[in-house]
Amino acid sequence: MKICHFVNGQKPRMLDPAAALPEDGLLWIDFVRDQARDWAIWVEPRIGVAIEPQHVEDSLNPTHPSFFDGTADYDMLVFEGLAAGTAPFPITTRASTFFMFDRVLVTVRAADGAGLVQVRERLLDGRLKPPGSPLRLTHLIVDAMVDRYLAIREPMDRYLTQLQDALLDAVGPTRDWRELLVGRRETRRLEALSESQLEALDAWYRNSRFDWDQADIVRYRDLVDHVGRVRAHASDQERDLEAAVQLHFAAVAHRTNRVIQGLTVLSAIFFPLTFVVGIYGMNFEYMPELHWHYGYFYVLGLLAAIAGGLVLYFKRKRLL
Repeated sequence: MKICHFVNGQKPRMLDPAAALPEDGLLWIDFVRDQARDWAIWVEPRIGVAIEPQHVEDSLNPTHPSFFDGTADYDMLVFEGLAAGTAPFPITTRASTFFMFDRVLVTVRAADGAGLVQVRERLLDGRLKPPGSPLRLTHLIVDAMVDRYLAIREPMDRYLTQLQDALLDAVGPTRDWRELLVGRRETRRLEALSESQLEALDAWYRNSRFDWDQADIVRYRDLVDHVGRVRAHASDQERDLEAAVQLHFAAVAHRTNRVIQGLTVLSAIFFPLTFVVGIYGMNFEYMPELHWHYGYFYVLGLLAAIAGGLVLYFKRKRLL
């Protein structure tokens, strides 16, 4: 458990969890989910507010989707952020829960909830302006979590572009369809994650117990815009993958058609030759041409002329 105390816009200071909570300023109490399963028992008597058991249960669910709910005493926002790491795939999320009271923010997160740790470090280092309310502190943390989604767009684009190039390689197209399907599934998952995040943010804005001023609304719209950009990028990547797969199958069908066309042309060339040879292969006793001195050479010339004429014809028709 980490407790940060903000007073009069100054850099926050860390408090001892065993000490009594101060009566002034803004407090941020941060719990690691696996290390504080009974966090509500510690919080309730110190802030004098009862927390709904269902909300406590939601906060302990590491895979809870983005969601908003609240009571007359607090707002609760569940938001899915990325786990620590920079690899775009597989997309690994960690749910963080925010309980916004009048002057206290309680967060329950995974041990590798990178967004919250990053914000606390930057606040302690003085690189971020201290917020004045739990609402703005939540905005600050959620914005950092969304920025991590924005950061994976470029490596995701490079990875999926490599898959598409390998798929459309004329020399040796990829045979690893599993990797391609994983990429497609992950882009769909990212799009679904963004949709649930937008729904949770919209519910938070519409149903919050706090009074949002113009600065808060600007921060909210900025969050929505960033999440929308992530969703749009995921949607674009999914369409690109679909288009690459369709192009791949179109190229395969084209190559197959060319092979069949070549075989058909060859059959058309050899059909009249087979017909002529079949005539002179019949075992009739009286066939005048069989006794002609130049008959053999005449038939060979006829076959060559027929084949040559058909080859020229098909070349003019661009079938060869």
